[in-house]
Amino acid sequence: MTTALTRSWEHAVVTGGAGFVGSHLCAALLDAGAAVTCVDDFSTGRAENISPLLERPGFTLVQADVTEGLPVRQRPDLVLHFASPASPADYLRLPLHTLETGSLGTRNALDLAHSSQARFVLASSSEVYGDPRQHPQDERYWGNVNPVGPRGVYGEAKRFGEALTTAHAETHGTDTCIVRLFNTYGPRMSGQDGRVVPAFVRQALAGEPLTVTGDGRQTRSLCYVDDTVRGVLAAAAHGMRGPVNIGSPTEISMLDLARLVVELTGSASEIRPVARPVDDPAVRCPDITLARDKLGWEPQVRAEEGLRRAIAWFREDATAD
Repeated sequence: MTTALTRSWEHAVVTGGAGFVGSHLCAALLDAGAAVTCVDDFSTGRAENISPLLERPGFTLVQADVTEGLPVRQRPDLVLHFASPASPADYLRLPLHTLETGSLGTRNALDLAHSSQARFVLASSSEVYGDPRQHPQDERYWGNVNPVGPRGVYGEAKRFGEALTTAHAETHGTDTCIVRLFNTYGPRMSGQDGRVVPAFVRQALAGEPLTVTGDGRQTRSLCYVDDTVRGVLAAAAHGMRGPVNIGSPTEISMLDLARLVVELTGSASEIRPVARPVDDPAVRCPDITLARDKLGWEPQVRAEEGLRRAIAWFREDATAD
């Protein structure tokens, strides 16, 4: 196994830095000694996610829409483009903004990286694989997608972002990397965003039925946010162009996940089947051979432990509300 190259950063720009994964990236970079500029328009990001960072030396918040430009004063040596509505509830509510963030926003972030001679990392998604016919999915798989389906605004924004990032690198020599994130979960997720872990945890803690779509046999692979952040920063430091899958290779069915959440929360909630959404993938699991071989990375937090941490955070967050 190859160990990822180590690299330190002086100033990182994180677009979408008040979002779920973005806020964890901001904290990790500050912990590593970098100055961090968080750019967010708060269309989906939450001020609470970054409130602990506001008083930390080296942290700057810029409230701006990345589709209109990135008004960053200090020249960065790393640009992490994580701005995008990511949950079904958000991208279905903001379809045009999602597409514009993946196109105009990506172009603006790439231009900033190029003009600053900075490393650029695009947060893409397993959604580029659609409802896959190859399982597990490796980076050479082109996917099975529906560009005009309800999930199309998000999936096509990510696919276009990958194409634009590749073209920018080939045309301008921009130092780019594409990371394809699979289902990530953990503290700071919104309980109302429609993703499965926060939905199940919120329902269980409230004593409501856990709504499992279809027969519950469809699978996802769940990666704890600390592991995802390690993978992203390893890819940034390595210098690879990617794309590279960052996610857990361990699958769990939605029915088994619901049962596990009920057990870990000590809830008396029942599990109730509901209609399955249009274009809901039957399977979603990464082949992480490339990340293992090139980055020396793989997830370390087992699902049960990660869910315990997430549940503890959701309990506290609900109490704070």
